[in-house]
Amino acid sequence: MGGRIKFVGLLGLAALALALLARQTAESASASSTDPEVAIQPLAIIVNRSNTVDALSTSELRRVFLGDRSHWPNGRRITLVMREPGEPERRSMLRDVYQMSESDLKNHFLHGLFTGDILVSPKILATAVGVRKFVFNVPGAIGYVRLSDVDDTVRVLRVDELLPEDKGYRLKVEVPVTK
Repeated sequence: MGGRIKFVGLLGLAALALALLARQTAESASASSTDPEVAIQPLAIIVNRSNTVDALSTSELRRVFLGDRSHWPNGRRITLVMREPGEPERRSMLRDVYQMSESDLKNHFLHGLFTGDILVSPKILATAVGVRKFVFNVPGAIGYVRLSDVDDTVRVLRVDELLPEDKGYRLKVEVPVTK
């Protein structure tokens, strides 16, 4: 008799789990159908025009943006420029370059500043124009913007020998499409 009660109880739990799963699947399907459309745009890594570096590999780029590399080959200090948390460009960098979550990145920089492994915290700016102007004015600066936000005041680096316009370029940003 006890085995039969356990079986009925397990059957009830399984039915509840299936009902919750079906509800969650239906909610995700309806949510995704109302999510805004996104466009994929190249994300350009930009430096000051006086910077002599033309290209970085993805792993070098990661070391630079993590603060593990603090100086350019000419000895000039690297100054990191980032977008604010939640911006599509920053989410792309977290996914493709940093390969960590927002909280992991924050902890990385806090730990590095505390231990002295990182000497200067990144400059965080609200707009692509702000990033571009900062990079223009600071010779050792490196930042990222959508390719459509690049102008002739900054220089775009090759990443893994590719420019943002090249086929196979991997740094992309998902931008909500406004209708």
